[in-house]
Amino acid sequence: MEPTSKLPHVGTTIFTVMSALAQEYNAINLSQGFPDFSPDGTLLELCAKAMKNGPHQYGPMPGHPMLRKKISETIKEKYGYSLNHDTEITVTAGATQAIFTAISAFVHPGDEVLYFVPAYDCYEPAITLNGGIPIPIALSDNDFTPDWDKVAQTVNEKTRMIIINNPHNPCSSILDEFHMRKLDAILEKHENLVVLSDEVYEHICFHPKGHQSIWKYKHLSERGIQVCSFGKTLHATGWKIGYCAAKENLMKEFRKVHQFNVFCVNHPLQDALAHYLEKTPDFHKISDMYIKKRDYFLSLMKHTSFRFHECLGSYFILADYSEISDEPDTEFCKRLTIEFGVAAIPLSVFYHDKRDLKKIRFCFAKKEDTLMHAAERLMKITS
Repeated sequence: MEPTSKLPHVGTTIFTVMSALAQEYNAINLSQGFPDFSPDGTLLELCAKAMKNGPHQYGPMPGHPMLRKKISETIKEKYGYSLNHDTEITVTAGATQAIFTAISAFVHPGDEVLYFVPAYDCYEPAITLNGGIPIPIALSDNDFTPDWDKVAQTVNEKTRMIIINNPHNPCSSILDEFHMRKLDAILEKHENLVVLSDEVYEHICFHPKGHQSIWKYKHLSERGIQVCSFGKTLHATGWKIGYCAAKENLMKEFRKVHQFNVFCVNHPLQDALAHYLEKTPDFHKISDMYIKKRDYFLSLMKHTSFRFHECLGSYFILADYSEISDEPDTEFCKRLTIEFGVAAIPLSVFYHDKRDLKKIRFCFAKKEDTLMHAAERLMKITS
């Protein structure tokens, strides 16, 4: 039997390919988005305690009550918006599961879903698997922000969802107040629209006015579904714990799917996170730390022929290599790994049409020593 694939054009992701190549050639891996430093020692001690003493059995389907309460308090403190932790917050097995569950809950066969490219690679497959019609809209090649006039013209009676990613991966751009108000105005005119807001880098935003969450805007807060990630925030991507927040009428539908997707999430780690958040960690320090890492990496790279785009959020930065080579970006990244010992990700893989802008993505969520050695290798590239 040869099964009929639901995703016939999907193969091994570029992240797997580049990480394997980095391992094969002993290259410094600045491709995949994960830190090479440990989470806070206090959090690790709480995890060890929970692993020893429990809880070890299934947790509540929506998540650990104390953790959901702390999430609600954090949203209130950061954005001034009150959510009921019992009915409007659900702990998930990472942000990607939350995204897939949200799309599964709200997108019906034939519904159109607008998303912006370049885009994180899980959006389009999730739309397709649920019978939706992916509608990619390209961001500006200069500052990687949306053309809202084009968005408004594209929305029609079939449009069910708009997906935003703020701060943006892979481009490190942000949607500031101007852009969020534009999106809020579109929702005001289209009552059947929901917005899936991927905010996994909410605490890694470098704009002076801070991160602009959906909770700051009238229509977005009413019809928005926020997805966040403890893995990104607390430097523990392998834990795969995130959460989804939405008004009760939306969360009710989200949970209908969630319970048959994973039902519940790693209980002892949820317990540890709940007690860690009770100590009210200063999330501002996370952005400050990554600003230093970004600036350090840029200072090391200033004498190279790479040209870097402005990085306003996330722990990624885009580099234009057009003064170095006219190779396709995928081939350039492979050569970078094999010949110079540094792995990066080509930007073209984030586009539906694989357009090649001669740009690649580096991850700077690394120790200073790692960044220094990577820069030493990259400075050897002349052609």
